[in-house]
Amino acid sequence: MTSVKQVVRVQPGHRVEVVSPELVEGDLVDVVVLPRATIAERGGSAATFLDSLPTGPRAFASWEAYEQHLSKEKSSWDR
Repeated sequence: MTSVKQVVRVQPGHRVEVVSPELVEGDLVDVVVLPRATIAERGGSAATFLDSLPTGPRAFASWEAYEQHLSKEKSSWDR
């Protein structure tokens, strides 16, 4: 039997139901439940995540320095 992965909603009474034609009645199966984290639990938006990163050394001092590097790289390619 292959593995079965489903996204299910917790039902009233804190129940989780998995229905799959691959499952054979009477067979023993292992069920692992991994709750999905909500956006609030993960720390919010991408901007919030970026703001949470520690300051540290950057490859380039500014965006302009990065663009100059890219421009120099582009002009040096053999075409």
